Amino acid sequence: MKIIVPMAGRGSRLRPHTLTIPKPLIPVAGKPIVHRLVADIAEVLNEEIDEIAFILGDPAFFGDDVIKSLKDLAISLGAKPTIYRQLDPKGTGHAIMCAQESLSGPAVIAYADTLIRADFDLDKEADAVIWTKKVKNPEAYGVVNLNEKNEIIELVEKPEEYVSDQAVIGIYYFKDVAQLKNELQYVLDNNIINGGEYQINDGIKRMMASGKIFKTGTVDEWMDCGNKEVTVETNLRMLGFLSEAKKPLLAESITNTNSKIIEPCFIGENVHLKNSTVGPFASIGEGTIVEDSIVKNSIIQTNSTIKNANLDNAMIGNYATFDGKFTNVSIGDYSELK
Repeated sequence: MKIIVPMAGRGSRLRPHTLTIPKPLIPVAGKPIVHRLVADIAEVLNEEIDEIAFILGDPAFFGDDVIKSLKDLAISLGAKPTIYRQLDPKGTGHAIMCAQESLSGPAVIAYADTLIRADFDLDKEADAVIWTKKVKNPEAYGVVNLNEKNEIIELVEKPEEYVSDQAVIGIYYFKDVAQLKNELQYVLDNNIINGGEYQINDGIKRMMASGKIFKTGTVDEWMDCGNKEVTVETNLRMLGFLSEAKKPLLAESITNTNSKIIEPCFIGENVHLKNSTVGPFASIGEGTIVEDSIVKNSIIQTNSTIKNANLDNAMIGNYATFDGKFTNVSIGDYSELK
């Protein structure tokens, strides 16, 4: 089994946090989004992963540190890491074709901007499986149309009339991903473009037209990481899941001086807490200092300093300094103080 992870996008909706860090590496509950996603998929599949292929964008943005992080992730899951580049962003279908040397045999394709919680057996009788989640407002999503056998016969983007309430979440299984590769090659060769880009859906539609059987794989939870608000909400939900599963979330090297920790929280290595209350639902990255502050329902990344603050629904990046009594301010592009 292979896992193919396109992650070339820069995440403009998460600025300023994604000006220097790719969105898939933004931490949720102390671990980068892509690390959580790939590990969760591997656990759901419950079988040996031979290769994990990552499709990255501009080397100036997805540099050596990113590559090392992803290779370490693959190796930790017992898989061979492979790195590809999509230097010209031409859509989801084009991104997948940038990894065409890895497009053979059974594979899962997963776009690295969501997280899932799932527990099910993969239907290997189908030629392909599309993961979906039941939603209350299907008109806002791409959804699947099912026949009486619960087979997917159509993909419909933001339907004006009701088709189904099963939204496509961006994770797919192919019994032989070479079939998708062949259809996407046709899409590229014939310049079939939707929304100004080459889309994975056009390859999938060609597979359906040729008689391939598509089934749904539903997930229990689907958590978005598309912007700051939903990423903070996803952090809250993920901390709840990890706490219920009794996962360790507090590093042993925390220095705690007259501070209160209200769980669930993630607090990383060498964090210093002084005269503060942290939690619930706070994630604080390694090396960060929190002093004379209240921090809850927030994400603070690594090596930052927080003083005299009352933070709720906040997201602060790496090596940042925030003093709630600020009078001398230096704020860069895309930053916000609310």
